[in-house]
Amino acid sequence: MQRSKTSLTKSTLSLSVALIALASAGALAASAPDYHVSAPGKDIAPYVTKEPTPAPSQAALIAALRKKVKHVFVIYQENRSFDSYFGTFPGADGLYSRPADEMPGFNQVIINTDGSKGVVRPFRLGKAQSAADTDDIDHSHSWTVFKMDATNGVAKMDRYAQGEEKKYSPQGNPSLKAKQYGELAMAYEDCDTVPLLWRYADRFALFDHIFEMSTGPSTPGNIAIIAAQTGETQWALHPDQAYKGNGNGGMGVPVLNDADPYWGSQLDKSKHPMPVNPGDFKGTPRKEYDTQENLTFPTIQLSMKQGATGAVTKDDDDQAGDLGDIKDDIAYLTKKGGASIPFGWYEEGYDRESTDKGPVDAEGHHASYIAHHNGPQYFGYVSNNAKMRGELHGLGDFFTALDKQSLPASGVFFVKGGYQNTLGLKPVNPDAKIQKNFVGDDDHPGYSDAAISEIMVATAINKIAASPYWKDSAIIITWDDSEGDYDHVAPPLRARGPDGSVITNGPRVPLLVISPYAKAHVVVHESGSQSSVVKFVDTLFNLTPLAKLPDEERAREMGKREFGLANMGPDDAITPDVSALVSAFDPARLTGAAKPLPASYAEVPKAWLTQMPEKDGPDCKAIGITPVDIKLGIKNVIPADFNPRPSTDPTPVK
Repeated sequence: MQRSKTSLTKSTLSLSVALIALASAGALAASAPDYHVSAPGKDIAPYVTKEPTPAPSQAALIAALRKKVKHVFVIYQENRSFDSYFGTFPGADGLYSRPADEMPGFNQVIINTDGSKGVVRPFRLGKAQSAADTDDIDHSHSWTVFKMDATNGVAKMDRYAQGEEKKYSPQGNPSLKAKQYGELAMAYEDCDTVPLLWRYADRFALFDHIFEMSTGPSTPGNIAIIAAQTGETQWALHPDQAYKGNGNGGMGVPVLNDADPYWGSQLDKSKHPMPVNPGDFKGTPRKEYDTQENLTFPTIQLSMKQGATGAVTKDDDDQAGDLGDIKDDIAYLTKKGGASIPFGWYEEGYDRESTDKGPVDAEGHHASYIAHHNGPQYFGYVSNNAKMRGELHGLGDFFTALDKQSLPASGVFFVKGGYQNTLGLKPVNPDAKIQKNFVGDDDHPGYSDAAISEIMVATAINKIAASPYWKDSAIIITWDDSEGDYDHVAPPLRARGPDGSVITNGPRVPLLVISPYAKAHVVVHESGSQSSVVKFVDTLFNLTPLAKLPDEERAREMGKREFGLANMGPDDAITPDVSALVSAFDPARLTGAAKPLPASYAEVPKAWLTQMPEKDGPDCKAIGITPVDIKLGIKNVIPADFNPRPSTDPTPVK
């Protein structure tokens, strides 16, 4: 069966395709197909359309898209690899799409506590392991690169377990804790843990070849989602600002670590200090951990100002420090003209939220705020400009805007959770440590509960569906990095950083597109990254791509000369194989040959917004999906000494 280069409609094939018995545990026989496809359920089948013949041109499709879609909502979650969440989703390039010996890293070496060698393979977590609440494994730049194991220009994806063991036991035999972290890197969840996300994937478009743009933790992803780079062009223009060492800490570009924004840090002496979680400061006098450089390259928040760019940037309090690298970009955008397009970044804890119960700082708020997840805050031309700064909000403001229908007539709006949740939800597991430590809603292991997180997503989508915005919306759900969890697909290795290590791309992350004009029941196999979100916004609103702005073109050329890098960002143009996500949309719906998908098709039952999968909520059976491993009868082998929370609930050593 030949896989399409763009998309494979799940309804075109049925599970009668020869899925044969396993040749060995965790592996398909060599003659099995690459992808396992399920027919749409009876409530989905009526919404699946056939591709028109002849297909409209790309230009016609984009023109129709621009007429239909006005509101873009990006629900941006944290830290999940594609295989960890959708590795057994029918139709996806997943964990059991090929024989085990053809899957990079499927069988990984793990060292037992007595020093003997073992093998760990992907295994499924469920209710018995409280899969919604797992500890946080390492996803720093250096360990991500180690886990990917790039040799001769190709990532082997085979040192995930070994990386965790070496981190926790760098010398000698691994401790039990180190071994359990190694095992945790190979664990995955399915629709018994995140049924709402699987339901969206089943009903709309799931992309299975979207990579994290940078080989690093959360901050790079939260910058890339609006800039299609993390500072490669700033590095080219200012080699003295290059990150030091391996990039894991301290200032420096390209950004590869979770250092807090300069704006809001202890170094910030501006007139308008930005928010920060009080927990980021340590000691007396207060001293914050690592703080990042002022970032000075363009983002879509800037390019969306179009003809108003010059007028808006004149309000910057530090024009010399903030605008020097984008002067020609500002002049170009201003001259090109065009109406300004509204932008909004809604992040939990940015302002006062319902979770702020007491005097956690001088103002009594920011308790749930994660400053290093707020991409725009890193840019001086945002933080030092009242107009640009005014486009940043708290999560509660987003829900209020939906309820009051007060959003602009068009625009791009990013939505993020935080350390807590504004819905008042608690994990199902009664363990006191879990009840205290896993109440976040941005899906980040270590402090977020997966069920609470997907309920936050579903609450937002239900509100959008119930609003006037549904009829012209495109909702993108994606994640900022892969958490350091195993993923078998080798990413394209595009660029190296100041220390010579691979900085783009990293492992896969999931991405879903939900819209009245989306294809129904489809998996899209196009390659892309977080830059694809920027490229989609460029395409939809007919913006000049960031990569083609004059200052960025100049910096790219400097990068070629200075560093020998052809693809150093921004990646929203010029860089090959970066999807613009247009393939998620149905030509028939866009051209009027088929009806748009109704709001009811996107909404989840109201009861599911409070019911947790581990207790009385939905599961695979409720949404009518059988994961591939279950369909094939693959035995789930959980290591005997496994613990999903080696730090939160350490296993007693016998």
